[in-house]
This record gives sequence, C-alpha cells and structure tokens, in this order.
Amino acid sequence: MSRKVSREKYEKTVSYRLKQWYEGTKDPFLGEVEMKSQKAFSEDVNAKGKRMREKKRMLARIYDTGNNAEMKIFAKFYRVSSVLFCVLLVFMLLTAVSWLPTFGEPDNPVNNEVAARYIENGLQETGAINIVTGMILDYRAFDTLGESHVLFIATCAVLILLRLDKSTKGSHGMGYDMEEDRLYEPKNDVILQTVARILVPPIVIFGIYVILGGHLGPGGGFSGGAVIGAGLILYVNAFGFAKTERFFNEKTYKRLSFCALGCYCMSKCYSFYTGANHIESVIPLGTPGAILSSGLILVLNICVGLVVAGTMYTFYVMFRKGAY
Repeated sequence: MSRKVSREKYEKTVSYRLKQWYEGTKDPFLGEVEMKSQKAFSEDVNAKGKRMREKKRMLARIYDTGNNAEMKIFAKFYRVSSVLFCVLLVFMLLTAVSWLPTFGEPDNPVNNEVAARYIENGLQETGAINIVTGMILDYRAFDTLGESHVLFIATCAVLILLRLDKSTKGSHGMGYDMEEDRLYEPKNDVILQTVARILVPPIVIFGIYVILGGHLGPGGGFSGGAVIGAGLILYVNAFGFAKTERFFNEKTYKRLSFCALGCYCMSKCYSFYTGANHIESVIPLGTPGAILSSGLILVLNICVGLVVAGTMYTFYVMFRKGAY
C-alpha cells in the first residue's frame, strides 16, 4: 500500500515533472530568470511630434502625391466618375418614379387579383382561418424562411462583434467572470423575483398559445416568439445567469435555431416539386378551425417562434454583457 506524501515532496518527484511536460503546464522561465514588472510606455510629446513629421516627410517622398501624374489622373477620374454615377442614379430613380401608376386608379397593383385571391380562396387553399398567416406561411413561405434566416444571421453578427472571451476573467479585461454576473443588477430583489415567479410562467404559456393559435386567429410565430423572449429576459433580470443557463444557454440556442430552420426548410421543400397554386400538395389541410389543420402552417409557426424567441434573448444577452 503506497504512502501519501505532501504536495511539496510530490512536486519534486520525476513523475510530477513528467506530468507537467506531458500536459504542457510547466513554465520554463518560472524561477529561472529574473522577472521585473514592466512600466507603461509613455512617449514624449516632442519625440512623438518629431516622429510624425518624419513619417509624413517619408510618405511625401515615396508617393509624391503632389507631382505624381498617375495620382492626379486617378483623382480626376474619381471625381468625374462619382458625378456621372450620381447623375445616372438620379436619372434612373426619376424614370422609375415617372412610370409609377397614378394614385387612386382602380387598376393599380394594390387592387389587383393577388389580394383578391388571398381573400377569396385563402381559406380553401391554405386551410388557415387567419388570412395573414396563410399568406406569409403558405403563399409566401419561402420569403418568411428568408426572414427567419436574416434573424439568425443577425444574431451571428452580434455574437461575432460583441462576444467576450470566457477564458479572460474580470470586468476590466476582454472577458467576464460568472461571479460578477449580477454586478449591475438588483441583488436578490425580493419584489422583482416574486413578480418574475408570478408572471414568467403565464407569459411563456401565453406565447405558446399565440404560436399554436396563429392559423386560427391573430398571432403566429413572430408575435408568440417575441412574447416568450420577453419572458426569458424578465427571468434573467430577476434571477441572473446562474439559474437561467440551467435550461437556456448558448448551446441550447444554437441547437434550437438549427433544428427550427432545418425543419422549416425540409417542411416546405415539397413546394419545389408540387408548385404553388393549381397543383395539389400531398399535405392534408384538415378541418378549418381545428388546432391540427392548415397543413404545415402549425409546424412552421412553431419553427419561427423558436427562432424569434432565441434571437430576442440572445440580442439582450450580447448587449448586456457580451456572453451567455
């Protein structure tokens, strides 16, 4: 049976050094060189001015913008092309405006057969009582898919621009510390937490109701997802990230968004083969007014709601502290 040794004796053994070498945790300069704290560099004002003057003089000698013929020709061409482009753009816009229909004419596009088709045949062709939902999730379902992808891409852009590195701790660095999560929030505010406990469940349930009933009445994925996102934001303000990340974190958002967008795309890919109007799809519309009706509109509403709720919460998280 081996005898337990102290930490100091263990760090002097060959096995400990071999472990450090294998894991790459040994600092070869630690204790081997004399280390001094560096002072912050501050350049003298006169030296900085002299250096900037020398830099300008060097650039003037290299490029010689005042006597360079190519630079002069390019500058003239740039000015002339800019003016021509602006004149051409104004001409195109004025021409397009001149061809617009006269306001108030009965044959204007606003009064064409498309709107009449939505109103007269929307219920029969989409199975949705809500005409707006039938329009955006059936007639214009691919456009709504693009809008959902725009939300996802916007979230990715915000993540890239505002994300902080979790490896660097401290609010003064380029990262954050989970212990400072609620530094700028009410700490254990009894009123806020009590109100959140009462309101968050009804808010989330109401958001789910708005999503599921989007094809039966006012509502849908966008509005229901916004309601659920507001509930998540209220919860994280009341209880902080430590409790919120138990059920919703960065991985959860990525998986929900990927699955929702993939499900949306796969659900509507049949339109590539069946076409739009005048060709029957293979998805039954069901009985109008029932919860399980209107074909795949219910599924598409759920997908859109998940994307919108996650996007709202992620935007708030990134702008608040730069990380989940």
